[in-house]
Amino acid sequence: MKRRNFISAAALGSAGLATTSSMAKDLNSFQDFKLKHNVNHSVCQWCFNYMPLEDFLKILNQLGVKAIDLIGPKDWPLLKKYDIHCSMCNGAEISLTEGWNDPKYHEELIKNYTEIIPKVAEAGYTNLICFSGNRRGMNDYVGLQNCVDGLSKIMPLAEKHGVVIQMELFNQIDHPDYMCDNSLWGVELCKRLGGDNFKLLYDIYHMQIQEGDIIRTIQTYHQYFGHYHTAGVPGRHEIDETQELYYPAIMKAILDTGFTGHVAQEFIVTWEDKIGALKDSFLRCDV
Repeated sequence: MKRRNFISAAALGSAGLATTSSMAKDLNSFQDFKLKHNVNHSVCQWCFNYMPLEDFLKILNQLGVKAIDLIGPKDWPLLKKYDIHCSMCNGAEISLTEGWNDPKYHEELIKNYTEIIPKVAEAGYTNLICFSGNRRGMNDYVGLQNCVDGLSKIMPLAEKHGVVIQMELFNQIDHPDYMCDNSLWGVELCKRLGGDNFKLLYDIYHMQIQEGDIIRTIQTYHQYFGHYHTAGVPGRHEIDETQELYYPAIMKAILDTGFTGHVAQEFIVTWEDKIGALKDSFLRCDV
């Protein structure tokens, strides 16, 4: 299921509203939950937007998880209230399909990122997401150079403010025609831009579907990966025994590279106990 479609569907549903009694049950259900904190854990808010963001932040505090992904400027004050870090900011992109590979979007994107980058730094955050956009018949080499041309306009500002622009990798099943759909294309973009202020958001779920060989890829190209997302394959659900990836080994490989950034859970919950599913995923990754 595509992220944007899931968000829209969840927003329209009335069954997802959290109640005071369910919140109390959630908050009492993980008193013995303990993390080692060798891994900087995070979670994508859209996967749990059946409840108000503020309630979810309270749960993260109870869990001892101090970061959340994909939150824009309007909600940063709420994160500050609960001392939760925004480990991947959004709000500057146009869409997943309209991105840096097409020059007709450059003017708008440059304006958006020029406005948001200083806000990210002022808020004390580091990472800001971006997208390649769809091919629409465009050659990958042309799209690569278009991304270089456009992103080069904002990189000096990102460097000045210590902000890292991160392009997410997607698979072609969930996001047909998306250009940044393989590690090598993304790595080449990193190389052409140079410096440490442009990285790839390596989504393990997407890249297992698209190319596999997850651990070797991490070992080989980890210097270009600034952030990680998780989910089970197939289905983008929990990372338990119902799926084909073994996340403890993947997490160990990530830590062995010296990575100190965040790993964010981004799966669509199927368990009745949704917070229990989140706890389980954190523990499986807490190597």
